Amino acid sequence: MSKTAINSSKAPAPIGPYSQAILIKDTLYVSGQVAIDQSTGDLVNDSISNETEQVMTNLSYILEEAGFAFDHVVKCSIFISDMDNFKEINEVYGKHFTTIPPARETVEVSRLPKDVNVEISCIAVK
Repeated sequence: MSKTAINSSKAPAPIGPYSQAILIKDTLYVSGQVAIDQSTGDLVNDSISNETEQVMTNLSYILEEAGFAFDHVVKCSIFISDMDNFKEINEVYGKHFTTIPPARETVEVSRLPKDVNVEISCIAVK
């Protein structure tokens, strides 16, 4: 098996021993992204909508680095700290999938890295 690490300078650098994404053949496995704005280093958490939009932007940077787009995403995992934010997260998330939406699960967790409210990972296939 041959795997290639994908790292975009536009997305936040990993905060641990992992790659932003791993490409194996035509499948891209993107690590969970949080709402850090790489250009400023700041966490975007003034609203759950803005936080989710930054997460989706970070995912898009990594997808683009590997030559993929949201249309290639087949599976997402969403981790949220409060299920009461589900509706707003879902609205922002849904705007990024203009064709067939991917399979997905959404799970409420007790805590996320950097105490963020939402983290999203995905798998994309060409």
